[in-house]
Amino acid sequence: MLPVTQLRKGVTFEEEGQLWRVLDYDHYKPGRGNAIIRTKLRNLRTGSTISRTFQSGTNVQDIRLDHKQVQYLYNDGTSYYFMDTETFEQPALPKEMLQDIIPYLKEGTVLEMESYEGEPLDIEMPITVDLKVIDAPIGYAGDTATNAQKEVTLETGLKLQVPLFVNTGDTLRIDTRTGEYQTRI
Repeated sequence: MLPVTQLRKGVTFEEEGQLWRVLDYDHYKPGRGNAIIRTKLRNLRTGSTISRTFQSGTNVQDIRLDHKQVQYLYNDGTSYYFMDTETFEQPALPKEMLQDIIPYLKEGTVLEMESYEGEPLDIEMPITVDLKVIDAPIGYAGDTATNAQKEVTLETGLKLQVPLFVNTGDTLRIDTRTGEYQTRI
C-alpha cells in the first residue's frame, strides 16, 4: 500500500480494479483539518483522464510495471502495432491510448513499452526524436524584429513553429515532452 501523500507525477497505482498514472499532483494544507491531495489521473487501460481528490491518510495499491524494448511497426487506423525486440511478439495498442505520442511515432523507432501482468498498457517515448521536414515555406525576415518563425510539416504530419532558416529536407530534433523545436541536425 502507498500513502497518497507519496503520490508524485508518473507514479502508477491500482484502485477499484483500474490502473492509474498520476499526471499532475498538488498537496494542499488548509488552515484546519487534514491535508488534501489533488491529482490529475490517466486510466492506463482506456486513456481517459480524471481529476481526483484524496484526503491525507488514505492509501492506494502500489503496482510495478514491466518494461521492455519494442519497435514501432505500423498502424491500421485503429491500433498501433509494435514488435518486442527479444521475443518478436507483436502487441497492439488502441489509438485512444496513444493520442499524446502519435505525432512523434515514426516506423522503425525503438521505444519502451510498459505492461502489467502481460497486458500492454503504455509507450514511453524518448525525450527527443529526429524528424524530417517535408514541407517548409520560404521564410522572409523582412518585417520582424526578433525570433521570426514559420510553420513547417514534418514526416509524421506534425506541424511545428521553427526558425526561418529551416528548409524542406532538413532533419529536426523535437522535444517530445513539450513538442518544441530544439535544433537542426
